[in-house]
Amino acid sequence: MKAVHRVVKFGGMIHHRLPIAGGMLAVFLSACGGGGEQTPAAATAEENAKVLVKVEKVIEQPVEQLIELTGNVQAFKSNDIATTIPGRIDNILVEVGDRVQKGQTLVQMDRTNLLQAKIQLQNAERELARVDTLYRLGSATQQQFDQLNTQVDVAREALRNLEENTTLLSPIDGVVTARNFDPKNIYPGSPPILNVMQISPVKVIINISESYFPRVKNGMEVKVRLEVYPDKVFIGRISLIYPVINQSTRTFEVEVSIPNGDMTLRPGMFSRVELNFGTVDNVVVPDRAIIKQMGTNNKFIFVVENGVAYQKKVETGRRVGTTYELLSGVDNGATVVVEGQSKLLDGTEVKIIEN
Repeated sequence: MKAVHRVVKFGGMIHHRLPIAGGMLAVFLSACGGGGEQTPAAATAEENAKVLVKVEKVIEQPVEQLIELTGNVQAFKSNDIATTIPGRIDNILVEVGDRVQKGQTLVQMDRTNLLQAKIQLQNAERELARVDTLYRLGSATQQQFDQLNTQVDVAREALRNLEENTTLLSPIDGVVTARNFDPKNIYPGSPPILNVMQISPVKVIINISESYFPRVKNGMEVKVRLEVYPDKVFIGRISLIYPVINQSTRTFEVEVSIPNGDMTLRPGMFSRVELNFGTVDNVVVPDRAIIKQMGTNNKFIFVVENGVAYQKKVETGRRVGTTYELLSGVDNGATVVVEGQSKLLDGTEVKIIEN
């Protein structure tokens, strides 16, 4: 195309206009005369600049309010079998592992002191009877009678104490779990001669967050699982709620009682206790939608509104399969990003990829 050279006269002066190629003129006119409208090419570039994401719409669902806590199986009761008076052990009538009944004789201590105490009581009772006769006849004073009466009371109490510490009985139905001495040993006062535990039922003590304190009730049913019996679920009930909150941990103790007629559960076993507080309707989101901030416990989700992704801080509850219950942060029916979060910032424009 041939360039055009024009001469234009203004105010008596001659100006030479530079030659303009036809193609350049067309571009110039196109750029200046579009009325501000975006070209198709520019619109395509802007669309391609958006971050591609996949999304899902979340809805409220009934979620069981379960909490799981850990603890160790303990004997329902535990008693040390010992005497308060050191002395020689005459005989031990049970072995470790033996089942015993309440009131059963377990240990027989040397009876020498007991026999002496019986003789002393008999002598004191005879003397009291003699003085009582004299007192009635006026030959003994009230003071003599009272002194002897007191001596008899003291002798009876001493005999009763020796009887309890000479023949040692089981205070509970249970199992002998420890034996620290043999017959004919001299018992020095510690450790206990035997230990007897009641393991039917057994108990587990757990620590629960204070936020649940108003909702925990005596008699509430719980599920107990043990690692040694992975396929079994044991049913227990809350038997004791401690009335104070630990100021350091913000928890309170609860005692769970578990029937154990077949002695399957043994003290020391590790257990997981599950409490169920019913169901609550909460928003449930896929686990892949949640972003955890490194170095903190903060969790976030990107919510898409009108083509823009906004970062929302959330509080999670239970994990249910591949989803999380949300306690706060995202409304019912929101559209959340499940893929592509790594390229997003708060306020980023996004393009949704259809599944």
